[in-house]
Amino acid sequence: MTLTTKEIIPNKEWIVTDNLQKIGSISKIKKGYEFWHKGQHIAVKNLDDLKNNFGINISVTAKLEFPSLDQTNIYGYPCSSKPFHPVYNVKKKLPIFIKSLKSKSHFCAGYYAVKFKKGWVKSFCPKLITLERYPYEGPFKTEEDLKSHIKILNKNYEST
Repeated sequence: MTLTTKEIIPNKEWIVTDNLQKIGSISKIKKGYEFWHKGQHIAVKNLDDLKNNFGINISVTAKLEFPSLDQTNIYGYPCSSKPFHPVYNVKKKLPIFIKSLKSKSHFCAGYYAVKFKKGWVKSFCPKLITLERYPYEGPFKTEEDLKSHIKILNKNYEST
C-alpha cells in the first residue's frame, strides 16, 4: 500500500490516494490535523503522527492541476474582455463568463452563428440571453471556422 497526498489548499487540505485511488482526505484544524478515511475522522497533533501511524507522506510539491484560464480565453474559446467567474455549462455546452465582478449579464465565450429574421449572422461573445432566445450554432474557436459554417447555413436558409 503506497499512500500519497495531493495538496488542494496549501498547508491546509490534502487528498490521500492509494495507487491513484482516493481513499481519504486530511484537513488542518485548530488543534492539529484531521484524517478522514472510510467515513471516520481521526485527529492527530502533527503531520509526523500521520506518517508514523498510517504511513502517509505529506507531499507539498504534488499539487492538483486545474485547467489554466488566461486573460482572454475560457476553456480554449476566445473572450472579448477579461473574464470574471468563468464556468462551463455542461448541459448547454457553453463557456460562460461575466465582464466585471458587479455584472448581472452573462456572456458566452467564442464565436457563434445566430439566426435572426434575415438569416444567420456572426456574433462574438454574445449575451447568454441572446442564445436562449434565438437559434444558434457554436461555439467556434476561430472566426474562420464560423465564417465557413455561416456560408453553409445561409445557403441552406436561402434555398428554403
